[in-house]
Amino acid sequence: MDGLTLFPGAAHMPPPSPLANPVQSLWQPYRDPNAPHWRPVLQIWWRRAAAFLPAVLTTAVLGWVFADWLSTGGMWWLEWGLLALVVVTFFWIALSVGTATLGLACYMMRKRRHLRIFAPTRVALLVPIYNEDTAEVFGNACAMMTALRSAGTAHHFELFILSDTQDAGIAMAESRAFATLRAALPLDTAVWYRRRVQNTGRKVGNIGQWLENWGAAYEAMIVLDADSLMSAEALIALTDEMAADPTAGLIQSAPMVIGSDTLFGRMQQFSAAVYGRLLSEGLAGWTGSEGNYWGHNAILRTRAFADCAGLPRMPSLTGEGGLILSHDFVEAGLLRRAGWAVRFMPAITGSYEEPPATLIDYALRDRRWCHGNLQHLSLLTTRGFHAVSRFHLFHGAMSYLLSPAWFGLLVIWALLGNGPDSVITYFSDENPLYPVWPEMSRVSSVLILLFMYGMLLAPKLMGAVALGLTDVRIERFGGGLRFVLSLVVEILLSILFAPIMMVQQVVAVLRTMIGIRPIWSPQARKGGDYSPLTVLKFHALETVSGVLLMAGMAGGVVSLWLLPIATSLIAAVPLSMLSGLRLNDWPGLQYIMATPDMVATPPILQLARSHRVLFRATEHPLIAAE
Repeated sequence: MDGLTLFPGAAHMPPPSPLANPVQSLWQPYRDPNAPHWRPVLQIWWRRAAAFLPAVLTTAVLGWVFADWLSTGGMWWLEWGLLALVVVTFFWIALSVGTATLGLACYMMRKRRHLRIFAPTRVALLVPIYNEDTAEVFGNACAMMTALRSAGTAHHFELFILSDTQDAGIAMAESRAFATLRAALPLDTAVWYRRRVQNTGRKVGNIGQWLENWGAAYEAMIVLDADSLMSAEALIALTDEMAADPTAGLIQSAPMVIGSDTLFGRMQQFSAAVYGRLLSEGLAGWTGSEGNYWGHNAILRTRAFADCAGLPRMPSLTGEGGLILSHDFVEAGLLRRAGWAVRFMPAITGSYEEPPATLIDYALRDRRWCHGNLQHLSLLTTRGFHAVSRFHLFHGAMSYLLSPAWFGLLVIWALLGNGPDSVITYFSDENPLYPVWPEMSRVSSVLILLFMYGMLLAPKLMGAVALGLTDVRIERFGGGLRFVLSLVVEILLSILFAPIMMVQQVVAVLRTMIGIRPIWSPQARKGGDYSPLTVLKFHALETVSGVLLMAGMAGGVVSLWLLPIATSLIAAVPLSMLSGLRLNDWPGLQYIMATPDMVATPPILQLARSHRVLFRATEHPLIAAE
């Protein structure tokens, strides 16, 4: 039988090379007999202490200050609740500061690695897609294969476009694009295309089917997203690291966000370029061999992944549950459980992805991620997981649960923060279940708020100050004056958008809790076109919340310290519409929050853009002929 008969939609694939991909048990520990025996680096413990101990101590001091203030007249249940919210929310702020501080130290102590390649590696570049922009996907793929051919390497790379597309029109466009891809590359370039008729198991099922049918022929695989782009140097560096480290089952790069010209997208790009470096270095510093997986722009040891990371269904009291949606975290935990190291390497540059273009696009993506990350709470008891792997799962869930905690904290603060005129004081006269709150002085309010805002902004300011100590110079952001202006704009926009994003994450958590499942649909990677009415409906909750806060302030029962938050919420609709502003259409704004990749466009991005034009023309052959 030929490949087409065996595998529907596999006419453009190599001969089968089957590889077993057994489903793993969450209730029985597993050690891969093929995993090498190794010992974690001893210095990882002081690095973890350096990141976590200051966070724990700082949180304990803040909790003690609040407890001392609240204990006047005894502690009531609501006071204990307030204290718990303060401690829980502040710890994660303090941990980010500790991680950034560790990141600076790790960067300064990093030594250049001299790798010895043991043997050339056969690597599959996997690009799973689902109803995506065909020109973008195939343009990026063509650019990466062209760059690899020009770079020259002992490793052998093959490209697989693994389509789960269900739209017939897009599927036809993919077929045309693949023909164009084969024609654009030399005949000996190995590029393959397969479309599944049924997208069982979504992305996990897509990768799993490739493993089971073709995986045995490749020592490693680099998994990419539809919007992923990696330079030849980055692809080769990841492969070199995998070849040189027999203990590594997975090595994750640190993708930089690029390619957006909207206000919201540019804000994410600038933030990642300035502040993300220290956080990434710190995360790599304290995770060590217990790193995490983000589902793309990472290299995986093919047989180790197939043997150890086959995902079961979600645990359920009624039998077999649904799919594990945020599968990447769990796959990393399964690999580490089986004895393979999972590493994060932010030092490898040239790894890129695109950010959500607007606030609404970001929130819609967050709803999908929220549903998957909250599933992690049910997986914390998985047998054999390393403690750090469990922390990754817990942190993934907390990244969304913190928004309801912040929301609850702000509600209580709004009610009690206005001293003798607070709502809670009024109620406590009639209902003994409520305490008579101690009055918070203006000085105390200012100091606490300044301290918390300072901790929130600390990683940003540290990242900006530390630029001079890294290999990224301020000149690459367009010069000192433009950099300072961009820094101020980004911080102000972050402050404005944060309350809106908090409310949207509260909505995402509530939708998950009541069982509203997210729709698996392709992202509007260039930004959705949303009418004012659509935006108003989407942000109705924020708008109403802002109006209520303003009314409470006018009535003297809500603290005026919440005025900045109320202003953001009441302006959610115009701010959301502003988030999609195309800065390149405004000559005076096109270099606001510019990043090094904008000032000096990387060759791989230039190459990708030129190839996208080629594939765009094949989508409309009549227009191209004119």
